[in-house]
Amino acid sequence: MRYDYTRLLAADFRACFRFYRDVIGLAPRLGEETDAYAEFETGTTLIAIFDRAEMSAAVGTTALPAQVEAQDDVCIVFGVDDVDATERRLVASGVPIVRSATDRATWKVRTLHVRDPDGRLVELNSPLG
Repeated sequence: MRYDYTRLLAADFRACFRFYRDVIGLAPRLGEETDAYAEFETGTTLIAIFDRAEMSAAVGTTALPAQVEAQDDVCIVFGVDDVDATERRLVASGVPIVRSATDRATWKVRTLHVRDPDGRLVELNSPLG
């Protein structure tokens, strides 16, 4: 068995596509903004996005609530060369910051947290010192 990729189920596919392509800077491998499915290169594995309604129909969960208020249950993590430069770029692009660049000594990384258009927590980090 092998881990191939993570598939994010998007309520707003177009906004999520633009976020991962234009804001995070991932290159699309498959799919376009007008599609319902896309894959992005990350350097080591893939991240895919898929229209949430289509996945729900495929697995028979359309009668269930689409969202519930709860603590985050997933955090997508990307390594970057410079967390502070990344934060400046994201702020200039209008991306709201959840938590500004912070040294996490026990984690041995400097982190920055934002949310994608569907509200998923995204961490960008780089090693400390």
